[in-house]
Amino acid sequence: MKFLFLGDVVGRAGRDAVAERLPGIIATYGFDFVVVNGENASHGNGLTEPHFTGIRDAGADIVTLGDHAFDRRETLTYIERETTLVRPINMAPGTPGRGAMFIEGRNGHRVLVVNALGRVFMGPADDPFRAVEAAVAACPLGEQADAIIVDFHTEATSEIQAMGHFLDGRVSLVVGTHTHIPTSDHRILKGGTALMADAGMCGDYDSVIGVEADEPLNRFLTGIMGGRFSPAEGEATLSGVAVETDPRTGLAVKVMPVRIGGVLAQALPIF
Repeated sequence: MKFLFLGDVVGRAGRDAVAERLPGIIATYGFDFVVVNGENASHGNGLTEPHFTGIRDAGADIVTLGDHAFDRRETLTYIERETTLVRPINMAPGTPGRGAMFIEGRNGHRVLVVNALGRVFMGPADDPFRAVEAAVAACPLGEQADAIIVDFHTEATSEIQAMGHFLDGRVSLVVGTHTHIPTSDHRILKGGTALMADAGMCGDYDSVIGVEADEPLNRFLTGIMGGRFSPAEGEATLSGVAVETDPRTGLAVKVMPVRIGGVLAQALPIF
């Protein structure tokens, strides 16, 4: 099967790019399944229900979250009824929502999607390695699942690479989100798992990780908060990763970066 993962959607620019471009991308490349990280979609912090619905309507089968999962209080309620919205699995017991979801894609493929928070340079969270391992063990690749996608929302590239090696041979893709900067380390590990340390963002790169540069620059120069961060609203780049898997095992046979639109060098999937 062929699936697409898109990194953090940031603000209006990211939402508009997803709405305008994702349906055509799915049709052009024949993706069987699409995952989009939406935790920064609503003015850069959190995900409102209308914005979640917009990402789903554009073609996302699953929307994942991260450390800003509940910045919008309404998410605490609507996440309970939305089975295609996945928050980090290693949040505190009793947190609303679910950290993994097993669903059928548009062409009948059975896909497990797991979302987890890192702990290096991040806020408090339970052990992501054991939490993800338990979810994967309950739905083995090549048996119950045709593909397993792990969105590891973390600051440190070392932590995401460690997760890749930890799960090598047991999942189709381990991909990092959170930093908004696409890395060039996409590869298939020895056991057949595709790995990319950060998918990048769906947002305006003429910015500081998706926000207008003035306020971040002010804080770096003065150490003083001068105002709120405002998402940049120029043309966005859709950034992510495309993977093709072996239909017998669910392991990766191809992994390719995706960068479409905006100011970054373009990278289109080739199947």
